[in-house]
Amino acid sequence: MTRCPIALLAVIQVLHVACAQPGGETSTPNISAVVDATGASLGSVALPVLCNEDSTPHLNRGLALLHNMTYSQAEAEFRKASEQDDECVLAHWGMAMSYIHPLWPDVPTDDALDRGLESLADARALRSLTELEDAYVSALEGYYRDSRQRSEGDRLASYAEGWADAHMRDPADLEAKLFRSLGMIAVAGAAEQRASLQLEAGRLAEEVLAEIPDHTGALHYIIHAYDLPDLAERGLPAARIYGEVAPANAHALHMTSHIFTRVGYWEESIAYNLRAAQAGLDNPINGETSFHYLHAADYLAYAFLQRLDDERARQVWADMVAIEGPIFDHPASPYAFAAVPARIALERRDWEAASTLAVEWPESVAWGRYPHFVAISQFARGLGAARAGDLDAAREAAVRLAELREPAAALPEPYDWAIQVEIQEATVRAWIEYQIGNAADALALMRQAYELELSTEKNPVTPGEVLPAAELLGDMLAEMGQYAEAIGAYESALARSPNRLNSLYGAGRAAELNGDSDAARDYYERLVAGVVETSEYPPVTHARQFLEGP
Repeated sequence: MTRCPIALLAVIQVLHVACAQPGGETSTPNISAVVDATGASLGSVALPVLCNEDSTPHLNRGLALLHNMTYSQAEAEFRKASEQDDECVLAHWGMAMSYIHPLWPDVPTDDALDRGLESLADARALRSLTELEDAYVSALEGYYRDSRQRSEGDRLASYAEGWADAHMRDPADLEAKLFRSLGMIAVAGAAEQRASLQLEAGRLAEEVLAEIPDHTGALHYIIHAYDLPDLAERGLPAARIYGEVAPANAHALHMTSHIFTRVGYWEESIAYNLRAAQAGLDNPINGETSFHYLHAADYLAYAFLQRLDDERARQVWADMVAIEGPIFDHPASPYAFAAVPARIALERRDWEAASTLAVEWPESVAWGRYPHFVAISQFARGLGAARAGDLDAAREAAVRLAELREPAAALPEPYDWAIQVEIQEATVRAWIEYQIGNAADALALMRQAYELELSTEKNPVTPGEVLPAAELLGDMLAEMGQYAEAIGAYESALARSPNRLNSLYGAGRAAELNGDSDAARDYYERLVAGVVETSEYPPVTHARQFLEGP
């Protein structure tokens, strides 16, 4: 791999992955370095040359874009490959692949399902297929078979099975191995043994990376595989490489921050999401503002808030508000519009601001399709109103959250958003009960929200809950003077979201009030080390004063 920088190869070595294929032999993949339309690197892929020389560059670029989950551009490249070679089977396969988004919070439209099925039929009709071509087309036929009559969860199960079969047909095929890894991640969320499935998916991707240190799909899927609290440290080597292998691809740049967010490395998350946001702005989709920009903006605002860089967090929102023209309709767009202003208010415990947040803004978004994101705004309004003492407004928000649970449950994607809405409703009702003096009922409801949260994992569309139920349980326990239990709740929040500012402060303050100065010092030191030096946020001021001593 002489084209890979020595420093890059040195980082790869920390993965310690054996690359031997069954039988003790090592495959020799056909490796192609790929660039985008501007000449910027997209990393490498390993696809045999099966189409003519005019179509092959488009085919490889389409595959690299597919691995980078830049699906619209990938579909366009596969279409160009088909135009350059009317017998290029993998061009039609690639178009069918581009309509499937296994890890995203969207599902194919009926039209996309029909086009995918037609693409596979076109591929089979071209000529006699090679063994690889047959394996790749067969891998997708289960997903598209009777697709309109099946749920996305069922379709993704077929996708995972199809790629497992393709990999078993030729274990030395690195691309099939990667798509098997992706399929495993796609179905892991619905499995009891999620962590073990994702570990295996990561292992497969690491095997490819050991052979091709700049394989864009291997880097990407390692990050997704290890995007869990207990596995995130394993993803750090890939996170530190991926954004440099595909330095102009918005999604690749952003994906690094999935790991940096999981481990609480705010500065790294900010650095890559700034680049991702700019790349998203520079590359609109069909003339519309890209959701890649808005997705990066949400992660960026979250990281700024944990660093107490509030001015820059507010600027993220101001830039979003200033967007002119149409916005590409993708779930990441409305999520960001709901979550960013909610985070800005709630992270700073500005209850009055939270209670008056706009709902279903901007009006150009088809909010009726996103009840689970409307719930974010209602949650912020309800919690803000309850904490500010406006109980009528809080109750109104709680009722609205209850109404949103049914449409959230009816969403076609596999992730259970209804549970998230239930957590939000229980939290708002908990703080209403707390405000009217029903401490036992308040605590029971808050524990209910907390237990529900523990039973779930965050969706990749979000860097984290707008406010974790564990943290809010800690707040309630601390206000009740139950400091030891409060520390336990804050620690639970920190286990899922390391270095969260308010959880660190809450744990430190509870330890201080519980008479454990050593523990308080530890939490406060971690808190102060992670924020900008100029911050005058009262909790940070208190932490600094404690650390300075009497």
